[in-house]
Amino acid sequence: MLERAFSSEAVTEAFEILKNEFPLAIWETVYVTVLATLFAIILGLPLGVLLVVGEKDGVLPIPKPIMRILNIVINLLRSVPFLILMIMVFPLTRLIVGTAVGTTASIVPLVIAAFPFVARLVESSLREIDPRTIEMAQSMGASPMQIIIKVMIPESVPSLISNFTIAVTTILGYTAMSGIIGGGGLGKIAINYGYYRYKYLVMLLAVILLIILVQIFQSVGTKLSVKTDKRIRNKE
Repeated sequence: MLERAFSSEAVTEAFEILKNEFPLAIWETVYVTVLATLFAIILGLPLGVLLVVGEKDGVLPIPKPIMRILNIVINLLRSVPFLILMIMVFPLTRLIVGTAVGTTASIVPLVIAAFPFVARLVESSLREIDPRTIEMAQSMGASPMQIIIKVMIPESVPSLISNFTIAVTTILGYTAMSGIIGGGGLGKIAINYGYYRYKYLVMLLAVILLIILVQIFQSVGTKLSVKTDKRIRNKE
């Protein structure tokens, strides 16, 4: 079976598929990944900030029961496997997009799966800030919103970019799974040809391209993180 999978006919067919179907699949993967990451950041960033500033000793304390509920909801969403989550949110996806299958429809479960993860990453980044920096801003009479917008977020930008890069690569991996519900992209090609039709060479090409995309996103994110890190710039 392995010899047949990598025979000359299989190679010819794989490169024909590579030429005809892979360009659109790459575009769909990037399109879904970027949009899902953007919406996940829009939802996850303020939630992550709230998890830090809303604590008892935070700059904007929130009642403990509310904080407990937020943490429980985030932990519950993070604990649900993505494949199960995709099926669970079919009604919501249909309500928002008009259909539960397809490339655009896969963005909804991707965002729901990713924004709690992003919130935890943001929380982790903000906790790295030196408490003395916040205390100094408070002693100068800065309001809670000023501390959040002008101190906490700017100070954690390098770490945020680094963590958002992790989120992008994680979402990129999730897009491959969305091929099971008809989501487009490289995941759909890998599943349709590799799993259903036993064309392992096509699946291998899809996996290689996914790895390349991960490396590209990772490299760009790392460079941006280093470029915005004041500590590295001051050393230079």
